[in-house]
Amino acid sequence: MTFVSSSKTLKRSAFAGLLLACASGAALAAEPIPSVEAPDAAADALDGVVVTGVRGVRRTVADSPAPIDVISSEQLTATGKTGLKEVLNTLIPSFNLPGVNGGGTSWTVRAITLRGLNGDQALFLVNGKRRHTTSLINNLARVGRGGVPVDLDLIPASAIERIEVLRDGASAQYGSDAIAGVVNIILKKDTGGGAFSYTGGQNYLGDGDTRAASLNFGRALGDEGGFLQVAINWKNNEAASRAVSSRAQYLYQPTVTTVGGATTVTPDPRDATADRYFWGASYGPGEEDIIATAYNAELPWRDLVLYSSGTVSHRSSKKVTGSFLPNLAPVTGVTAGRPLNRNSLPEVYPNGFNALRRIFELDWQTSLGARGEKAGWAWDASTTFAQDHAQLDGQNTLNATLGPDSPTYFHLSTHQFQQWTNNLDVTRSFEGVLPRPLQVSWGLEHRYERFLIEAGDEASYIVGDYVIPAGQPFAGLRPNPGLSSYAGTAPEDAGSATRHSYAAYLDVGTDLTENWYVGAAVRHERYTGDVGETTSGKLTTRWEFLPGYALRATVSNGFRAPSLGQTVFATSTISGSLCPAAPNNTFRGAPCTPGEYLTFPTKVLRTDTAEAKALGASPLKPETSTNYSFGITAEPLARLRLTLDAYQIDIDDRIVDTSNLDLSVTQLQSQPALVGLLARFPQGLTATYYTNAVSTRTTGVDFVAEYGFDLGFAGRLNLNAAYAFNKTKVRDVAQTPAILKAVNPNLVLFDRQKISDLTVGTPREKVVLGAVWSRQTLSASLRTTRYGEYTEAGTSVSLDRTYSPKWVVDLDIAWDVRPSTNIAIGANNLFDQYPDKIGIVNADQGTLQYGLFSPFGITGGYYYARLTQRF
Repeated sequence: MTFVSSSKTLKRSAFAGLLLACASGAALAAEPIPSVEAPDAAADALDGVVVTGVRGVRRTVADSPAPIDVISSEQLTATGKTGLKEVLNTLIPSFNLPGVNGGGTSWTVRAITLRGLNGDQALFLVNGKRRHTTSLINNLARVGRGGVPVDLDLIPASAIERIEVLRDGASAQYGSDAIAGVVNIILKKDTGGGAFSYTGGQNYLGDGDTRAASLNFGRALGDEGGFLQVAINWKNNEAASRAVSSRAQYLYQPTVTTVGGATTVTPDPRDATADRYFWGASYGPGEEDIIATAYNAELPWRDLVLYSSGTVSHRSSKKVTGSFLPNLAPVTGVTAGRPLNRNSLPEVYPNGFNALRRIFELDWQTSLGARGEKAGWAWDASTTFAQDHAQLDGQNTLNATLGPDSPTYFHLSTHQFQQWTNNLDVTRSFEGVLPRPLQVSWGLEHRYERFLIEAGDEASYIVGDYVIPAGQPFAGLRPNPGLSSYAGTAPEDAGSATRHSYAAYLDVGTDLTENWYVGAAVRHERYTGDVGETTSGKLTTRWEFLPGYALRATVSNGFRAPSLGQTVFATSTISGSLCPAAPNNTFRGAPCTPGEYLTFPTKVLRTDTAEAKALGASPLKPETSTNYSFGITAEPLARLRLTLDAYQIDIDDRIVDTSNLDLSVTQLQSQPALVGLLARFPQGLTATYYTNAVSTRTTGVDFVAEYGFDLGFAGRLNLNAAYAFNKTKVRDVAQTPAILKAVNPNLVLFDRQKISDLTVGTPREKVVLGAVWSRQTLSASLRTTRYGEYTEAGTSVSLDRTYSPKWVVDLDIAWDVRPSTNIAIGANNLFDQYPDKIGIVNADQGTLQYGLFSPFGITGGYYYARLTQRF
């Protein structure tokens, strides 16, 4: 596949080859099996039995006491998306996925939101067992910044039978993190046959090529209903950028001559042919290669059912994270010409460079368990092991303070998260206690977690003593410390943390009358360390006041313990800025040369360090929440179903990172606890740390309508419409600590930009309208999504940018050319929609014309073809 990426001509040829293969699919040999109908989402989804949000009893979506969405495997495929996060963003109105949002680890594991809350405020399950989170913290994101979410893209989509999304607080039922809701991924249980699928596509502009292949197959185990289901997915996508040409007048140092009082500026000849798009390569998705495998197995044995499931995945990603350029300031008047940037050493990078962040990740999880019945109690005991191991490297960069002998490839750090969860769940229905059966469920849970950060290569973080020699620009000066856009983890930033949690829950429910259900749940959890203990409760009711019409309501409280990543994580990143023109030519309190490109570090401080405490940090507390929801469901006509649910979520002590705390050399010298930072950051730095700084209230409404009908000879048509609205406001902000004010009276703990990112950084409204038509061997899926208005806030009101709503249309057309062979073509963003061009464009690199937060990305239309062979 390597040769395919070497030119756009070959890319298009490869894609054309896939189309040709699809067109000739009838010639593929396979055992004929019955044709698969197109997804009947309108009818089957609400009629199907769900297992999320209820225990012991079988309920459908239509009679669930809490709102729940069900997404079938056919719906996953028909989106044309190759990543599970993108699939959910396409299908679920209350789900949001910013298109870019940040670099480094924040691009690799993009932050999601559910009902306007961060991805780590929702609980993710696989076959009802807790899914582990990533080891990569979103430290460079703005939406979802500081979160440590579950990495959905490491779960192969071909292994999934359906996904159940409970849109309700459920901490009392499932434990920590279930504030916004619960996403339960149910794996396939097929006992015969399988399928192979290949998808290829690219953006309309000819970049961002994606290739994906999947294989799944099932076999029976034993003679009593056992099964083994195995799946593997491979995905490779190339980078894409939507930067405009750099508007800098000079990319290279011009020659300035003065004769008789007249100054002549002669550009470097390389300026005429320089690739000015090169410097904006970081503006868009990077390159990624993922192979993900999964298995799901059950085996009846005596009076038990033994089961196991798991995933093993590997990812390699490459992303441009920043660039050191030749000086970009225009030359005017008698001002001397600007030399190359002093960190782009001419002996190493005479033309500047783009630094690459490399991430190599190995992730696995496996669950083992048994279930059976004893004395009328149905029980389920399981243990789940998981680990995410990520190696962070830097490529095509250098540590200029070490001089021309600096390495250009660095190991930056290793992150690792381990989780071991043990569960016992027991349930029984009691007859005769109440007029109708009383379902009683109880359970125990133990969870062990460990988070580790290891230091990188010494050359990635030390500050050398190299002085730029005579005859070069900036002769006699030292380069700025750090690598381009990031720095390796130093030993003082490395560390690990472990903790245990113990929980017990009780869940009861009954139908008081034929049409009135009530339920209650309580859960107590105790954490080791500084987290402490907490008790959560939930009350649920559903009343069918007329046949086909029902009211439902829940009230609950919940919590989210600080992630170990938020308690341990510390790192440094490097940003750049031009020295202002005279007379304001100072940089962090020291004089600088006007137009000089200077770097400055931003350091995330671990909360328990002396430096963080000197800036007002205190130990992290759990977030606590109170959830209310009220809804109505209606089936006024056959095959027409309507649901409307309103909710309010109050969260106290939300964990966020602070504003950027700019600290000059003088301010660092004023506090004994801060002086040690000068050894690594002799020009000062910007510091942040995690803290319980804000309390919020999120209110919203979810509406779903689904209608399906038979067209007779013309086939079947299913229509669906979904609308989600949510609004977050800040109820309280912690006061800036006095000790922080003493360091710098201008600092604010949590500023307006941070507040805006929480409240208006994602669309408040999202509409999804869909239609699925099928007739014999043909099917078509048409979906249009309206993403509402959102704002990317600046450091002042004048820098705010509000992006208008956009409609995005997706189309997928599939044909069973043989009973066992299906071909499909489609387009995501069919009409090539882009966000408004109102971003504040970085003139140096030509980036940010579309901003960063777009919920449908910034790369425009994408078309694809898919070939599926069933066997």
